[in-house]
Amino acid sequence: MRRTLFICIGISLAIQFGQAFADSKEEKKSSSEILASAPDGAWKDFDPENLIVIELLRGKVVVALSHALAQNHTEQIKTLAREGFYDGLSFYRVIDGFVAQGGDLFETRELKNAKKSLAAEFDETTPPNIGISLLKDSDGYADEVGFIGYLPAGRDRAENKVWHLHCTGAMAMARDTAKDTGGTEFYITLQPQRYLDRNLSVFGRVVDGMEHLQALRRVAPAETVDGDLGDLIVSMRVAADLPDEDKPSLQYLRTDSNLFADYTEARRNRPEDFFYFRPNHIDICAADVPVRDAAKISK
Repeated sequence: MRRTLFICIGISLAIQFGQAFADSKEEKKSSSEILASAPDGAWKDFDPENLIVIELLRGKVVVALSHALAQNHTEQIKTLAREGFYDGLSFYRVIDGFVAQGGDLFETRELKNAKKSLAAEFDETTPPNIGISLLKDSDGYADEVGFIGYLPAGRDRAENKVWHLHCTGAMAMARDTAKDTGGTEFYITLQPQRYLDRNLSVFGRVVDGMEHLQALRRVAPAETVDGDLGDLIVSMRVAADLPDEDKPSLQYLRTDSNLFADYTEARRNRPEDFFYFRPNHIDICAADVPVRDAAKISK
């Protein structure tokens, strides 16, 4: 009788455990399901004053500039854009799997209000109330990683330093060997290049049109002005200066929200049946922040 009782109890517990496991599994949403159910309040508009629009012959590239770090570089690129410095120049160095570098290869353009060179902002003392949303995952290049607004960042608590990362689409200032020699020549990473972190000044990241950069013709810097200078930069503008009908209406999922934490967890351990191995880890450069075009959202 006792043995029968134990068997019945065991079966009952197994059924309950199995049902609880099934319920738990049903509760886990995929990242796409989380995005589909995200309320409008979970999204944040990009500030048009901190957006750069690069017009190429093949389409537009939109770059979000940092609102917290590398502020001298952020102001420099906006000043250059407002001077029309890059209009008619080119992406003269495009290396497959590395970077697309653009600007004034032969230094033929005169500067107006922009500076010829800037002091490096590779990393900087952590500003008060920086508002970095940290990931729990380990990283080989930084003690801690997370997001400051839209842009990925690293932090060293012991040194009290913080910096933006060379994930895909990072916009940074090129330089010579000396630290403080960057000023007008910029590059955008075509793949993550984390070994460059804290060696160059990252001040933005592509939020739209990355496919146009990936499609740029691969080219090495020309030896003379008559050589192949690569694909044309038609124009570069600050979004705030564009007519309303041309301003990007992009939004990003707030990285300081519980929803973004859930979205990241669904990427860290994907619940879909297709996945058999769930590593409980996500690389910061694979933890992309979702972006949407508000103008295309049906009301």
